[in-house]
Amino acid sequence: MRTSDILITQPSPDYELLDSGEGEKLERFGKFVLSRPDPQALWQKRLTASEWKKADGSFSREESRGDWSLKQTITDRWPIDFGGLRLYIKPTAFKHVGIFPEQANNWEWLEEQVRSAKLKMPSEDAVEVLNLFGYTGGATLACAQAGAKVVHVDGSKSAIAWARENAELSGLADRPVRWILDDARTFVGREIKRHRQYDGIVMDPPAFGHGPENELWKIEEDLLSLVDDCMNILKDEPRFFLINGYSAGYSALAYENILLPLTEKFGGKITVGELAIQESKSKESGTGSAEDAERRRVLPCGIFARWEAGK
Repeated sequence: MRTSDILITQPSPDYELLDSGEGEKLERFGKFVLSRPDPQALWQKRLTASEWKKADGSFSREESRGDWSLKQTITDRWPIDFGGLRLYIKPTAFKHVGIFPEQANNWEWLEEQVRSAKLKMPSEDAVEVLNLFGYTGGATLACAQAGAKVVHVDGSKSAIAWARENAELSGLADRPVRWILDDARTFVGREIKRHRQYDGIVMDPPAFGHGPENELWKIEEDLLSLVDDCMNILKDEPRFFLINGYSAGYSALAYENILLPLTEKFGGKITVGELAIQESKSKESGTGSAEDAERRRVLPCGIFARWEAGK
């Protein structure tokens, strides 16, 4: 069974997409506003240039280099409440800030999957989840908050340290999470040899990257073999599998095809689609009615494909 969807992150008290266009996006994270490049924003901006200049930080790129211009009022990092978690925001050298807001719906889905799986298990058993390319821990903490045991794998020492700080900030430092600094492919290979298995797997592979020992990752060369290996560490009755995609240029249907063996073996369903963020209501827009919401633009941010077991 196949369904498709567009998962849209709505404005929330600590996050909103204020405006977008002309290759940029303007976002508020808690008390600070940041401007960053976004190649998907092909349309015209709605806010004036003077409004954009009020941003507390702006990231600009020249050729292969990029840098932040930050006002003195902004702090090195600050916490926000988002997606049921409390997380640190910090401008980094690659324009990222520690969260991908478009993932909010996936975090909610993961929590639902973990809670649903727990209902089908003996009370003493735990749902075991593997999160590959775990970054700063949003998906990991969503699963842990719902009661899962999680193995969080990332090739960046600083990202893992950030994720652990987010766990403490969210009040989840005592949850059963293993923080693993390793290359995703190497780690999964070891898990196969150890006969370790998981109820659910999450992966957020970049288009290009390096592991902690400078292992080269190219999605066009390495994704399929990694997913094949992951199929070998799923339990006999797995619950879910989620793949996210960003800058590789692939369709969500390509990711669906990768996950089709799960439906052939276990049944269930696959949902594919786009991840997006809706702009908040501007000063010039209407009263917040449903019609006004329909007029607000949606910024495409990535794709996803997720398999879930039958009920």
